[in-house]
Amino acid sequence: MNDPKTATPGASPSPDSRADIELIGDTLTRMRVMIGRRIIGRLAIRNVAPDLDLSHLDVVDAVRHVSLNGEATVGAIAEAMRIDPSRGSRVVADMVDRGVLARAVSQADARRAVVVLTPLGISILEEIHAVKRTVVETIVSDWPAGDIAEFGRLFDRFVSGFQTVARLPEKECAGKGG
Repeated sequence: MNDPKTATPGASPSPDSRADIELIGDTLTRMRVMIGRRIIGRLAIRNVAPDLDLSHLDVVDAVRHVSLNGEATVGAIAEAMRIDPSRGSRVVADMVDRGVLARAVSQADARRAVVVLTPLGISILEEIHAVKRTVVETIVSDWPAGDIAEFGRLFDRFVSGFQTVARLPEKECAGKGG
């Protein structure tokens, strides 16, 4: 196993770690399939808002995410969801009609409209977090506390690295890693 203290960032992995990297890649594929089934979202919807579908959760999460860094405008929500602004406007309007989101006036600029979560939207987010927490707790229930802490730290580091790579232009990622 490579020593992370002496590993050079961006260096090729040692031949000894190639099998471990293959295992990580294979595990990511299995995880993608499970996430693709959106088990957590399905449970949350069933418990709180059975009239919503999974795509609605994406909007709620986008509003939450954008709001962490400022005010959630329709444009910012569309960008976070990687959809065009006109589709974003329709999606937000639908969620306002459903009572999950509400339009408000920007505190920074009264001429600008922002989108906020309603109590129902907040309830949906809380349920998603509760279901996610329960799923993770079930999975790690027989793990030693040190393993949970170490996995949490390493998984966060891995996903942060994944986010960094995802922001790179495709040509910089092409051909790397085989």
